[in-house]
Amino acid sequence: MTKIYKTLLLMNSLTVYRGILERSVIKSYMKLLSRADKPAEEFLNAYGEFYSTLSDRDITDNLARYITEAALFDENRFSVSAAGGNTGALSKSVIDAVKNDCEIINSLASLTADDILSEYKFKSDIPDIIEKLPRWSAGEPVAEFKNGVDIEKLSAYYEKNGFGIYARYKAFIWRDGDIKPVGNPDKIAIESFIGYRRQRDRVVDNTKAFLENKPCNNCLLYGDMGTGKSSTVKAIGNEFRDNGLRIVEMPKERLMEFPLLIDKIAQNPMKFIIFVDDLSFQSQDKNYTSLKAVLEGGLAARPDNALIYATSNRRHLIKESWADRDTDDINRRDNMQETLSLSDRFGLSVYYGNPDKKEYLEIVHSLAEKAGLDIETDELSLLAERFALGKGGRSPRCAKQFIESFGKSGGKL
Repeated sequence: MTKIYKTLLLMNSLTVYRGILERSVIKSYMKLLSRADKPAEEFLNAYGEFYSTLSDRDITDNLARYITEAALFDENRFSVSAAGGNTGALSKSVIDAVKNDCEIINSLASLTADDILSEYKFKSDIPDIIEKLPRWSAGEPVAEFKNGVDIEKLSAYYEKNGFGIYARYKAFIWRDGDIKPVGNPDKIAIESFIGYRRQRDRVVDNTKAFLENKPCNNCLLYGDMGTGKSSTVKAIGNEFRDNGLRIVEMPKERLMEFPLLIDKIAQNPMKFIIFVDDLSFQSQDKNYTSLKAVLEGGLAARPDNALIYATSNRRHLIKESWADRDTDDINRRDNMQETLSLSDRFGLSVYYGNPDKKEYLEIVHSLAEKAGLDIETDELSLLAERFALGKGGRSPRCAKQFIESFGKSGGKL
C-alpha cells in the first residue's frame, strides 16, 4: 500500500473531525490523492486544480498550518464540550477518536508535493512535466498540533477561544436569518479612550459580572452623538474576547427575528453580547414590541449566556410628536408610561453627554500627543475650538476628526 493511498484511506476514516472534509482545500487535496493511480491527464488536472486553490488562498508556503487550523476551527462534539469545560463528560471512546483523528490530520498536513509526485504511478510517462510542476511547502502545523496531540492542550484552546466560527472570528452580525462572521472588525481598545472613564467602568464592571456568572443587567448607553457609545461596546468585545465573550450585532430592523437568534445561541457554552446600535422607534413600531418582550416577559426571553447592549441618542427610545401629547389626561399618561416602559427594562442605563470646553480640549491635546503633532498648545486649542464651531458642537468624535484633518492637511486648516 502506497503512502498516498494509506493517507487517503485514513482521511476517509475521520470521525469526530469529519467536518474538515467539507473544506474546499481539503476536498481538492483528497481529489488529488485519489488520482495518484490515474492516467496523466486526470492526475495533472487534479494537481493543477489543487495548486491553484492553494495559490488563491496564499497558502502554498504553509499547507500544514491551513489543514491543522481547519481542524482547530472545526465544530464537533469534542470542541463544543471543551469550550464549555465539559470534556470530562465525554466517553473514553470519543477521546480516543479525537486522538486518532488528530494523528490522521497531522499525517495529511506533513505530506509534501514530492511525496505525491514520487509515488505517482505514471510519472515515467511524463518526467519533463513532473519536473516543472510547482511544489508547495508543508510548513509547520499550529501549536496545538505540534509534537503529537495533547488533549489537555487542545481542550484548553477551546475553553479559551471557543469552537467553530466562534474560535475563528470574534465579532458577528445577524443577517439573512443566521449569525455571520465579521471579517474585519473594529480593533478599538479600551485603553485608547480618553475621558468618560466613569461611564466605561460601569459597562466594564457589568460585563465582568456577566462573564463571572454574577448578577448583571442589559445595558442602554444613551446620550449625545459622537461621544463613544458604540465604540465602548466594540471595545468591550475586544477586551474580553479571550474570556469567551462574543458580540453579535443585530440590526434594529431585524428585532422581530430575535427568537431565531436565541435558538442559535441558547445552548452555546460561550457568552454573547447582542448589540443593537442607534436604537429608536416610532410609536407604533413592531420592532419596539419585539424588543420589549425580549427584555422582560416574552416567551423567547434572552438566555443566561446573553446580554443586550443597546445604544441610542434618546433616553426613552421612542420618537414623540406633538400629536402624541394632544390627548386627554388619561391617554397622555398611558402614552408616557409606554414611552418609559422600554428604557426602564434595561437594568443599567449609562449617559454619555457632550464634553464641556475644558474636557473637549483635554481630549484634543491627548489625541495630538498620541499622533505626535508638533504645535503650540494655545494654537492647537484655538484651531480645535474653531473646528468644533464649524461642526456644530464639541464631542470626542469632533476631536478625533479635527486631529485627523490637522494631520492630513500638514497643520493648515
